[in-house]
Amino acid sequence: MTTDASRLAIDGGEPVRITPFPSRAQGFGEEEMAQLAEVVHSGKLNRVGGAKTEAVERIFSDLIGVKHALAVSSGTAALHTALAAINPDPGDEVITTPLTDMGTVIGIIAQGAIPVFADVIPGGYHLDPQSVRANVTSRTRAIIVVHNIGQSADMDAFLAISKEYGIPIIEDCAQAYLTTWKGTRVGAMGLINCFSLQQSKHITSGDGGLVITNDDALAQRARLFADKGWDRTAEGRGYPFFGMNYRISELQSAVTLAQLGKLERICSRRKQLGDLLTEKLVGLRGIYPPQLQEGCDMTYWFYPLRIVEEELGRSREWFVTAVRAEGIGCGAWSGLLGQPLYLFEVFSEGRTFGRSHYPFDSPSASRRIEYGPGLCRNAERAARELVAMGLHEFYSEGDIGDTARAVRKVAEAARRG
Repeated sequence: MTTDASRLAIDGGEPVRITPFPSRAQGFGEEEMAQLAEVVHSGKLNRVGGAKTEAVERIFSDLIGVKHALAVSSGTAALHTALAAINPDPGDEVITTPLTDMGTVIGIIAQGAIPVFADVIPGGYHLDPQSVRANVTSRTRAIIVVHNIGQSADMDAFLAISKEYGIPIIEDCAQAYLTTWKGTRVGAMGLINCFSLQQSKHITSGDGGLVITNDDALAQRARLFADKGWDRTAEGRGYPFFGMNYRISELQSAVTLAQLGKLERICSRRKQLGDLLTEKLVGLRGIYPPQLQEGCDMTYWFYPLRIVEEELGRSREWFVTAVRAEGIGCGAWSGLLGQPLYLFEVFSEGRTFGRSHYPFDSPSASRRIEYGPGLCRNAERAARELVAMGLHEFYSEGDIGDTARAVRKVAEAARRG
């Protein structure tokens, strides 16, 4: 029997919540304004010789525990710069996940290399080491491991693959600030690694990115590449190789500097709240909170739920609609747009440079990869099952309680049919 308290809002019942959730906008204030004012009053807004950018790079390298950090204009620019520092030949292959933003693969295509999509672990959203291993060829030049949704991928397995085949690892840490893998922070394990400062990330300057590495030669090549290949040293030779203009501005770095002072608090709070929500959602049929490997943590870019329709008895779309009606922010994983990257036209139809389809049909490529349905079946299922629940550092325990109550209310309604 359905009581008034258990009747779903979509069926005319009272919603769990009617007040708005807190906004992240309150995370920007006097600290950012003070840093910006210093830049404006200095009259120097360019990064070349800029004090704010140099401070960001110094602080961030110390924070992660690496020798070098380079601030650039976006997370996409950071990933392109990292791959360009490794310097693949046209037609070389780079393995990565199809469950990611296009920014992960733009640099691969721009360098004339071939994106090779490996599958994800069953029921998860990180690369499956076995699938990566199965996709290694003599042309594999790098593996980009994406730490999705604030949780680390299995770095023990990927570092073993890297050592066995001599293939460098690039960590894409855009969604995983201060996340650890068995005591080591992500970004400190691969050969050259990247973070994003885009608006939705744990900290932001609107747009921006960071490249970090312990390798002196890669750091120097990355720094040149992101500055048009311009060797600015006294003994420099002008433009020793082709590069891009990916310079960050002092204005972006000023905001980043203020945000860096808040990062550890932000990540600590997100871990606390996300773990609390998991405690409240364990045991629901067809609804799976994230699972953490022993010795690892999660800093929750958002809160992911996996909805298994066969067990829930209702579709993911029904679940999202019902939870939203209860006053809780919820949606399909928008970063995927509901499907793995390789199903979009840029890959399935080769829409890149004019009518050339380059680099997919490059004469220098050793094979032609067919991007289409069935390429990565676990990833395709994950894209259909994942739901993004709102969560950030300004939520309260009460907000988490309301979120859990709404999900449980909807789950119970689904069980009753």
